[in-house]
Parts: sequence; structure tokens; C-alpha cells
Amino acid sequence: MSQKVRAVVARGKEQPVAVETVVVPDPGPGEAVVRVQACGVCHTDYHYRQGGITDDFPFLLGHEAAGVVEEVGEGVEEVAPGDFVILNWRAVCGRCRACRRGRPWYCFDTHNARRKMTLEDGTELTAALGIGAFADKTLVHAGQCTKVDPAASPAVAGLLGCGVMAGLGAALNTGNVQRGDSVAVIGCGGVGGAAVMGADLAGAGRIVAVDIDDRKLEVARKLGATHTVNSRDTDPVAAVRELTGGFGADVVIDAVGVPETYRQAFYARDLAGTVVLVGVPTPEMRLELPLLDVFGRGGALKSSWYGDCLPSRDFPMLIDLHLQGRLDLDAFVTETIALDGVEEAFDRMHAGDVLRSVVVL
Repeated sequence: MSQKVRAVVARGKEQPVAVETVVVPDPGPGEAVVRVQACGVCHTDYHYRQGGITDDFPFLLGHEAAGVVEEVGEGVEEVAPGDFVILNWRAVCGRCRACRRGRPWYCFDTHNARRKMTLEDGTELTAALGIGAFADKTLVHAGQCTKVDPAASPAVAGLLGCGVMAGLGAALNTGNVQRGDSVAVIGCGGVGGAAVMGADLAGAGRIVAVDIDDRKLEVARKLGATHTVNSRDTDPVAAVRELTGGFGADVVIDAVGVPETYRQAFYARDLAGTVVLVGVPTPEMRLELPLLDVFGRGGALKSSWYGDCLPSRDFPMLIDLHLQGRLDLDAFVTETIALDGVEEAFDRMHAGDVLRSVVVL
């Protein structure tokens, strides 16, 4: 039987979001209804609100979430009612060319629920990243539910559903940071801060955090940065080179995603070094680099989608590290808020006042 719940809806481009009543249908084959316990406020939700991803309004926002499985549809074996899960937007298909090659983190045919959540008048909602978790309950594909240790706080666990996993994975998976490597991270918000933490977890010898906000740089030090550079006052390329013996860093992670920071990352790396782009650019952005420099500097230029993570592999492992005291995920939770506080949380996010605001239900 369908259920009516509270949820945060964006009805139109650049319009303030509001809490509305949403209808959640029974789960169909391969689907699950999850009672959401916590959901982080992510830049991606704001991009949906602004119409920067698609124009399929109205949107049901929220995707960085954890909760408890309440009901499952026919054929679901991965999870069962009562399981504590982190929601993910990469429910791999197991059949596409990437999955068949043993690279499921590149899956080209990820799953979402087929049934639609709606407004009370029947208007279908587009769930952000196929999740829509700024809600008391949400309907997802069962493959979007990753079971983890219920000893973890939902407010912390949910952050692995997007931003924190993106940053950790940019360092650990895409950048393949090794013990003793030098690493620079440009942009030290939630994703960049997680990249700093991932580089530290991997054993990097020198971690240079770059940002224009001294508050974020101070947090980056607490997350593992050995050096900080305020690029509002200092040329970050020259600073990173100076801090790495004049060579540049082995891995440079761009967690901003604009042409200027990408060029900085490109020239701040060592010869044969790696650039990882994890910040998300907008469609109109263009990048120009001398092709001879691309050829002559060698190395690798990589993009990191979702930290190249495999949720079934990475989420339980990272939660275990957190519970062991080896991964301080609590450091990313700046504040907890109610469901009706999302619009104001967007303002604090843009002002740089928070790493993460987390809706707790």
C-alpha cells in the first residue's frame, strides 16, 4: 500500500525548495522502500534546484543518505527489512561492457527504481540521482542499498553516499596515492577535505591543501594536510612546486572543477604525475592547454566519478575503519538540521560556513 511522507521538493528552476507531501508507492520487483534516518546537503542537490543538471522538474531532492530498509519487492535478495544501509547512485548492472571487463565502478547501465514517487495530485517526481532522500521514506532500486554495520551513526554513514566517498575515492581509487607520495588538493570543501583524508589514509608523505578560505585550510590540516596554501594570496603552482623540491606533486586533485583550477592542477604536478578531476564543471566551461605540454609532461589526466567506488566493496570497509577510529568521518558533520532547513543550508554551504549540513529525521 502506498504511503504519504514529508519530502523536500524543487518545483522550478532557481525557486526555493519546500517540504511537501509525497506519495511513495509499494516496491516493485527489485525495489526497496527505505526509512531515511539522515541525508547530507550536497552541492549536487543545489545544482538540481538551479536546473543545472536536467530540467525534469519537479525534483525530489536528497541523495547522500542512510536509513533502514522497511519493505522489499519481489526477487530482492541483497537486503531485507531491518537492514541498515547507505544509499548509493551506482547500482551496477553486472552485464554492461564495463561490468563484464571486471570494472563495475564504470558501470554504464546503473539501476534506479522503475516506479515513480509522486506529489498528491499524481505529478511524477524526478528523484535526485535516482534516490530522493530528503524524505521520511524513499523508493529505490535494491541495488542502491548497501548494507553496513548499524553501529555507525546515520548522519556519518550517509556521507559516504556521495561527497565524502567522492573525495576519498579520488585519492585512494582514481589517484592511486601510494605510501610516500606527494599530493596536492585544490579546493578543500567536503569533497576536497575527504581527498585530503584519503591521501593521509594511503600514507602520502606530503599533502598540500589549497583553498581561498583560511577556515577550510584549517580544517584540512585537521584532516591530514601537512601544508596549506591560500591561493588568493599565493600562486598555488609555485607554492606546490616549492613544497615538493621544485618538482610538483605526484598526484594533484582538483576538487573545484573550473578551468582555472584544472590548469593549476595540471602545472602543479610532477613530470609523469597524475591529475584527478573530481570537482564537477558546468556544461559551458571550456579548457585550453598547449597540446605540447600535455604530451611533454606525460603522466595521466583522469576524471573521478563517485571516487571510482564500488559501493558493495568500499562502503562496508570504510565504515569499519571509521568504527575502529582510523577514519574520522564525524569531522565532516558541521551541523544537523531538520527537514525544513534545507534551503537555509544551501546558503551556508555557498558561504563556506559548513563542510556538511545533515538532515536528521
